[in-house]
Amino acid sequence: MSRAVVVVAAGSGTRLGIGDAKAFVPVAGEPMLTRAVRTVFTLAEPTVVVVVAPEARLDECRALVAAVAGPAVDLTAVVAGGADRHASVQAGLDALPDGIEWVGVHDAARCLTPAAQFDAVFARARETGDGVVPALPVTDTVKRVDGDVVVETVDRSALVGVQTPQVFPLARLRDAYAVAVQSETDDAGVYRAAGGTVRTVTGDADAFKITTRWDLARAEALVAARTGAAATRAAATGAAAAVPVVRVGLGVDVHAFDAVSPCRVGLLDFPGEPGLSGHSDGDAVAHAVCDALLSAGGLGDIGGRFGTSDPRYAGASGDVFVRGAVELLLAAGLVPTSVTVQVIGNRPRIGARRDEMQSALAAVVGAPVAVSGTTTDGLGLTGRGEGLAAIATAVVRPA
Repeated sequence: MSRAVVVVAAGSGTRLGIGDAKAFVPVAGEPMLTRAVRTVFTLAEPTVVVVVAPEARLDECRALVAAVAGPAVDLTAVVAGGADRHASVQAGLDALPDGIEWVGVHDAARCLTPAAQFDAVFARARETGDGVVPALPVTDTVKRVDGDVVVETVDRSALVGVQTPQVFPLARLRDAYAVAVQSETDDAGVYRAAGGTVRTVTGDADAFKITTRWDLARAEALVAARTGAAATRAAATGAAAAVPVVRVGLGVDVHAFDAVSPCRVGLLDFPGEPGLSGHSDGDAVAHAVCDALLSAGGLGDIGGRFGTSDPRYAGASGDVFVRGAVELLLAAGLVPTSVTVQVIGNRPRIGARRDEMQSALAAVVGAPVAVSGTTTDGLGLTGRGEGLAAIATAVVRPA
């Protein structure tokens, strides 16, 4: 194992304006980071993957990366980013194991970068021994300005726009970062400032960086076009399996309140609220999610897989069952795409903690989770305040 990719995913995404860390914003139903990391795992040569993520979302990121990596999860690591991109890249480089000779630094926001671009940059770096970046010619006319006044036209024949991954000899890139006196806009800038030579290979138009909502819309249109083209080819050849099959599952769970038990719902603790009775922690939300995942995969149900007769699950927290369902899906060649869950009951009130609950569940599922809450207007056991119910749906696809 001589090469690695550091995926930088710690940006806030302020310019995108979605209200979420950029790498976790979905593109056609999947987080940018999922798409970016999956491409690395399609490469023929084994490659260590280090993801640099926001410190507050490390667990969520680890679950996402594990779901993508599957049996190659031991070749991955997730570390916290720094105050800026420069510090984040340094954190990723520091996390690389011994024996790595070549490293590619890749922006998660360039999530549609084709695998061929990774191969081309690594191959050229090994051939020359230098740093290598993918680049495209500048096609627009470029003007130098002073305020709003055009001063001159710049010769664009010597200009290129660079992309990622940018590949370098690891030892020399670490040295370059160690002696850097200022932050650069990319890794090639850091490497060249330390005296290194940087070469180019031809980039790809699909490797653009998602920065604005227009970029996001463009990325989703490209994914839709690719999916449509695959479907057309499949129809023409009769190869229906060329298009991934999406499977949907349903899970329902109900637990009565137990005043002497701690209250745990959706993997969160609710101090001061009555708990839920059960063989485990009674987390009806987590149990419904588990059942939905198992249902989508045709893998039975929570009772059959994690029954009350098994002492290992006595008092177990809800994440044990959700994580177990995800592992069973992976073993069956499936991964979660999304989960929705509705909590039905008068209490505890989840509205103020919805985002926290969604993040906690998504970290274990490895895919986005949407949570909503409702009551039954005083009807039934939930309306009478006797217990809590949850209904979940899960969408899974082939890994």
